[in-house]
Amino acid sequence: MGTTRAALPRGGPYAGGRRGPRRQGETIAKGHKNYELMLNLQLGIRHAVGKQGPITLDLKSSAFDPKEKVWTRFPPEGSKYTPPHSSCDFRWKDYCPQVFRTLRKLFKVDAADYMLSLCGDQALRELSSPGKSGSFFYLTSNDQYMIKTMKKSEVKIFLKMIRAYYNHVRAFESTLVTKFFGLHCVKLAGANQKKVRFVIMGNLFCSDYSIHRRFDLKGSSLGRTTDKPQTEIDEYTTLKDLDLNFVFRLQKHWYQEFQRQVDRDCEFLEQENIMDYSLLVGVHFRDTRDRLLTGGSFDSDCSRGSSPHLSRGDTDPNRLAKIKLGSNMPTRAERTIRKGDCEVQIMGEPTGELYDVILYFGIIDILQDYDISKKLEHAYKSFQYDPTSISAVDPKQYSRRFRDFVFKAFQEDRFDL
Repeated sequence: MGTTRAALPRGGPYAGGRRGPRRQGETIAKGHKNYELMLNLQLGIRHAVGKQGPITLDLKSSAFDPKEKVWTRFPPEGSKYTPPHSSCDFRWKDYCPQVFRTLRKLFKVDAADYMLSLCGDQALRELSSPGKSGSFFYLTSNDQYMIKTMKKSEVKIFLKMIRAYYNHVRAFESTLVTKFFGLHCVKLAGANQKKVRFVIMGNLFCSDYSIHRRFDLKGSSLGRTTDKPQTEIDEYTTLKDLDLNFVFRLQKHWYQEFQRQVDRDCEFLEQENIMDYSLLVGVHFRDTRDRLLTGGSFDSDCSRGSSPHLSRGDTDPNRLAKIKLGSNMPTRAERTIRKGDCEVQIMGEPTGELYDVILYFGIIDILQDYDISKKLEHAYKSFQYDPTSISAVDPKQYSRRFRDFVFKAFQEDRFDL
C-alpha cells in the first residue's frame, strides 16, 4: 500500500506551542466552594515537604506499613509546629511520608519546585467535571502536577500495593505507570468532620506543545465512544477506543522499548490484581491541520506560531534530551477508517495518510482491583453483552486484551520518509 504525507493549509487551529487563549479548569479564587479546602491542602503540603529528612533508597519494611501515617493539627491561631492561617481548623494526615519523599527523589522532583508549584501564590484550577469515579481533579497553575480526590477504598488499595509500586518504579525508570508524589488526608474540625483524601501525581500532558487530541484506551468496546457530538469535540475532550482513528508508528528502537515496558507494567498490575486501567494518549500535530481531520473544533491559537519540526534525523541535543518513552516523542500517525458494516471494528483500516505528531502517553487509573463489585459487574453485563467487549474482566484477561489492543494502536514504523 502506498503512503502519502497529508498536505493541508497552514496557519489554522493546530499551529502553536503550549499556551492557548483558554486554559483547562476553573481557578479556585476566594468565594469558590473549595477555596478553604485548597488553602488546607497547600498548608499541609508545605508542612509535609518542609520536614525533609535524610533519604535512603533502601527503605525499611516499617516505612511501607499502612499504619505509617502522621496526623498534624492546624488551628487557625497556629501552634508550635504550624503557622497561623485564615482557613478553618483542620487536621492533616501524611500516609507513608518516608516512601513518598523517596519516590519524589527517584522521580527527580526538586523539593523547592514541588512546593512552589503546589503552594505558591498562584491558585489551583479545578477541572470542570469529576471523573467517572466521582473524584475531583485539580491542576497546579504551571500544569505540572495534578491532585485527585480519592475514595477510602482506593487509598486502601494503594497502601496495600505501595511496596510493590515502589520496587517497580525503582527497577524501571521508563515505567509508564502514573507517577505518585504524595498521599494525604484533610479532616475538617467541628460538626462537619468531613475527610478528603487525595493523591498528588504528575500531569502527563504538561508539555511545551498544545495537546490537540487525547485518547483513553482500554482495549474494550462496550460504551467506548465519547458521548459528545462531533461539533462539540475539542482539545479537552477525552476520546475512547472506538473514537481512535490513527495508528501511531514508532521508530524501531522506541517501539521495542514501548513493547518491553508495557509488558513489564502490565505484569506488575496483573500481579497486584489491578484492572480497568487505561493508556492515556495525547497527540500534538506538528503542522497545521484541517479541522476535518478528526472533526470537532479548537480555539484558534495561530498567533503562537508554528511548533518546531523534529525530523527523524534531528540531532539537536537540547531537543533529543527531552525525548523519552511516553513524553515529547516525535513520530508519525497514520489515519485509519472503520468499515461501515454492523460489526464493531475496534481498529480501523490504515489509509496510508501520514501526519507528523508528538506523542505523550502513560498508564493511568491503576487503583482499581478486581473486587466483588467488579466481579458482579462482569457477571451482570456478560448476560447482556459479549463478555470480551466489557471493561470489567479479571486482571489476567484484562492485561492480555489491553496489550493486544495497544500493540495494534502502536506499531513499528516500517515506511521510509
